[in-house]
Amino acid sequence: MSKWIIVVDDDMANLKMAGHILSKNNMRVSALKSGRKLIEYIEENGAPDLILLDIMMPEIDGFETLKLLRQKEIELGIAETPVIFLTADEESATETRGFEVGVADFIRKPFNPDVLLKRINNIVSNTEKISTLKTEASTDKLTGLLNKAALGVTLTKICSEESGVLLMIDLDSFKLVNDIYGHEMGDRVLMGFADILRSLSKSGSTLGRIGGDEFAAFMPSAFSDSDVMEFTKNLNDKLFSKAKELMGEEMDIPLGVSIGATFVPKQGNDYNTLLKQADKALYIVKKNGKHGAKIYHADSFIDADMNNVKMDIDAISEILGERSIPDVALQLEKEAFSYVYRYVMRYVIRYHIGACKVLFTLNTTEGLSDETYRDQCDEFGNHVRQSLRKTDILMRGRHNQYFLLLTDIREDAKDSVINQIKNKWYEKFGKGIDIVSQDEMIVG
Repeated sequence: MSKWIIVVDDDMANLKMAGHILSKNNMRVSALKSGRKLIEYIEENGAPDLILLDIMMPEIDGFETLKLLRQKEIELGIAETPVIFLTADEESATETRGFEVGVADFIRKPFNPDVLLKRINNIVSNTEKISTLKTEASTDKLTGLLNKAALGVTLTKICSEESGVLLMIDLDSFKLVNDIYGHEMGDRVLMGFADILRSLSKSGSTLGRIGGDEFAAFMPSAFSDSDVMEFTKNLNDKLFSKAKELMGEEMDIPLGVSIGATFVPKQGNDYNTLLKQADKALYIVKKNGKHGAKIYHADSFIDADMNNVKMDIDAISEILGERSIPDVALQLEKEAFSYVYRYVMRYVIRYHIGACKVLFTLNTTEGLSDETYRDQCDEFGNHVRQSLRKTDILMRGRHNQYFLLLTDIREDAKDSVINQIKNKWYEKFGKGIDIVSQDEMIVG
């Protein structure tokens, strides 16, 4: 497949020369005369393999265009496109500034065809290699789905930002396939199931293999309770048909799927907590005939737990208590946070206790990649939770904002708490992100 290169230059002669050289070498070329046109073009047509971008242009120069390009890529949710600056400037300061903002290389004008082609080929080739290595590192080799590690990273981010349903999927009686037909056949069944899972999943779904015959999936918000049940039935029907196809019509293993589901953010937005919820629901399916689905609802699962214990005040307190809650601040999704926030405000006012509201906003700094920025925004929530007391609560308002409510705190102590959170972060992670804080003391 030919490489697609966009050339951006306000000089028509340069556009024609670059277009001629690249087209002659079997590359697809798009020629644009301004940075604004580039941003509009990518929004409508997608990103190329590489961009040749002139630095000196009217209206907005190459540096400003690159900044707008990176913002547009974040907005569109696409990977950063490698950019080569085109320049007649011999100043080393220009090159230094370019590399600081993330440009891949420089090419002097007028073009030397051999240099132009070699640098383009080197950068595109390296980009493809890096992309391949990333894919291999995140992909389960047998099924082609995300592996456990990549799934955890991806779903941690998705569950904190999006609405949908998290599914834990377990193959019923799969061990019999390995025992009777051998592990090679077991692998073929797993590969076939992965294909079925992909074919039945809605657009925008995230699919992965946790290990063995366990899978997980996140379906977008259009998924409803009835969709989960229908999805489960279709998986069972198609898997059984595939098993017959692979092992013969005489195959009589009760192969199928059991699914535990939990809705996001209705039941929270912490991936590990949600996974445990889905696992609880899956356990009930496994204990009650398999080949079906169960949806986690907090109230009904608390009731189910209570039916299995002595119903006295100690038992109920233990079930509703903090047996497995770590000694960190409590992070809640928006709806739950609003209830707790209103309750705490009433308590503070009534009993004249000091509390403090804090908003942390995380801004990217020059040279920080979008992927690293988003990862650090995710990690900052864990950092705050571990830095605060168990009585404090926080909420993630946007991808780069955390709202905290510090309970029972004196006004002369709040700055110390806020500065400690910032300083410990900078000590551990450096100043890749700029942490801006606002605070407001509440005294009843």
